[in-house]
Amino acid sequence: MLEITHLTKTYHGAPLLRDLSFAVHPGEIVCLLGPSGGGKTTLLRIIAGLEAAERGDVFFDGKNLRAVPTHARGFGMMFQDLALFPHKNVFENIAFGLRMQNCAPAEVRARVNETLALVGLGEFAARDVTHLSGGEQQRVALARALAPRPRLLMLDEPLGALDRILREQLIGDLRAILKRIGAQQATLYVTHDQDEAFAIADRIAILHDGRIVQIGAPAEIYRAPANVFVARFLGMTNLIRAHMRADARAETELGIFAATAQPTPSNKTLWALIRPAWIHLATSEPALAATVTDCSFRAGEFRVRVVTAREIPLTFSSAHALPVGARIALAIDRVEMLNAD
Repeated sequence: MLEITHLTKTYHGAPLLRDLSFAVHPGEIVCLLGPSGGGKTTLLRIIAGLEAAERGDVFFDGKNLRAVPTHARGFGMMFQDLALFPHKNVFENIAFGLRMQNCAPAEVRARVNETLALVGLGEFAARDVTHLSGGEQQRVALARALAPRPRLLMLDEPLGALDRILREQLIGDLRAILKRIGAQQATLYVTHDQDEAFAIADRIAILHDGRIVQIGAPAEIYRAPANVFVARFLGMTNLIRAHMRADARAETELGIFAATAQPTPSNKTLWALIRPAWIHLATSEPALAATVTDCSFRAGEFRVRVVTAREIPLTFSSAHALPVGARIALAIDRVEMLNAD
């Protein structure tokens, strides 16, 4: 439905987007995930026609949009700051785009009411937007973007201004709303929050240094990060340099371990990823000596941080609290090999 081909954009002479190519299919939610300042918002603005790229093209339903002005693209966009009109009530905010399309009054009323029901605000039409909670304002902004029935919906950090608790409440609702819209609309969703992307997306495209370094279903990316950047960005911190031995095992500063993945042979530096579930208290030799530096309770288990005798930090999960300063022995079941980039 949406196809981006070889998009390149510079900012103050420095590359911001580098030869970017990907596609979004009908009914699909694709999240652009990456650090702040990585070009995600600029990419949305190029797709919307608000900015131009130096090279590359944007296609929608097979048509090149190079010469199509913003208002004629039929896309909807929701910004992080919401940009609601404070002097208009909920109904008037949502009706604004429909009236810009010269919809008949009866159709405006029907579409506004339909969209309010979709976002769970059916009784809020006459409310003053300045008297709404942050979550309610977020839903009004989403309804305003949805009411004109855009062919492509783009959301730029739509939950970024909310606190963690409210954001968690809205994430599930937002995915359900987007999926109820229908199979013929595509959604492009920008965020720097990994949990948000994994909960909402059908596919995730991870941007780094102006490039898409990995794209795939959330479970695929979590189970097999493409490189060290992706692993670190997803919060996987147990990473150490390594090399593959002739017996297909990984040799590291912490020892020699079975490797669950073997990257294509190259001269590049390899890293070993040790998932927390692969570390546990040792019950026999050989064991890895470590000292507990922190222990906190999270989501039903204890998150334990240690430092090894070689000053390498590791994190793992435990069913029991371990005192800070305790000297313990650890066993590592296996490692996962990753390329540096």
